[in-house]
Parts: sequence; structure tokens; C-alpha cells
Amino acid sequence: MSRTLLVLAHPRSDSLTAQVADRARRLLEAAGGTVDLLDLYAEGFDPLLTPADEPDWTNREKEYSPEVRAHMGRIEAADEVIVVFPVWWFAPPAVLKGWIDRVWNYGFAYGRSKPRLAGKRMLWLALAGGAGASALTEALELQLKTGVSEFCGVGRVEFRFLYGTEFSGVPRELRADRAREVFAGAEAAVGSLREAPALI
Repeated sequence: MSRTLLVLAHPRSDSLTAQVADRARRLLEAAGGTVDLLDLYAEGFDPLLTPADEPDWTNREKEYSPEVRAHMGRIEAADEVIVVFPVWWFAPPAVLKGWIDRVWNYGFAYGRSKPRLAGKRMLWLALAGGAGASALTEALELQLKTGVSEFCGVGRVEFRFLYGTEFSGVPRELRADRAREVFAGAEAAVGSLREAPALI
């Protein structure tokens, strides 16, 4: 049975991003897996890194703050991590960047000869309002897939963009079809995670 940490980074529970995360959760559970939904906004996660989160930065065995330790435990308990988020200003939301800063800390996610996260799978699922842009894809893939997942030794990593998720310019009679396309893209991305090649 697969255990998934599903991370959602959007302030509105009725957003398309939240709907994508909910459909991913239902898909994973229907396949017999268990899902730990980490809704960063709903749980009131504070993205601000403080000295208490890493009291002795040079010591990889340091005692992290209780909140950070709890989040580390949720990552450790998962076989895979799926992160669903909107793209704002060519970047993930600040709350997600803060989660990485605080939780993917030295001594836990990196800084060891044998990475703790090496056996895990990870999917970054980004929703962007506009049409596909190679520069945006390359920038975020470099930042998140390479700069976070691969740097921390995650074994299997996928990065997927869902473009055209801003519906304000779409006629109302076409929005349901467009939403179905977005959901289908998200479900395909979730399904492909276990097929992603392992890093050498």
C-alpha cells in the first residue's frame, strides 16, 4: 500500500488548484493508497524560517523546532510526496517556499552521504494561468526538481505543468470542458509518478 504526502499550497478551498489536489487524493485512495493531506494554508503553516528551526545550523544532528520536526515526520512516513500549487510571478507561493526553507533543512533533507529521501518518489504539479511557456517551465523545473528534489537525493522525480488554468477569459459554456482537460492532465501526472525513472 502506497503512502502519499499530498501538499496543497493555495489559500482558497474552492480554487482549481484545490480541486486538482482533491481529485488526486481520491484517485490515490481509490487505488488502495493512504493519503496525508497537508494543506499549508488550512493548517496555518508559518513560512518564516527562524533560528529556533535550526538552532545550530552547522550541526546536522541538531534538534529542530517541534513544528518542523512534525513536518519532517510526515515526509519520512510517506513513500511519495506530491505538491500541488499555483504559479505566481514565475514562482511557487511564498508558503510553499517557506515550507521548503523550514522543513527541507540541513541534516534532514540534505547534508548526509546517504540521503534520507533517496527511496521516495516526488511529483511537482504546477498550475499556470497562461499558455505554455518554455522559459517558465525551465525556470521552475530547475528550481524545484533539480534544486530541491534532486539536490536532496529523492529517487524518482516528476515535474508537470498544467497550463491554461485561468478561466476568466473562457466563455462560461466552455469552462467545464476546460476544467475536465486540466483534471485529466493532473490525473495522468499522478499516474505517471510510479513510472518515472529512478535517478542514478
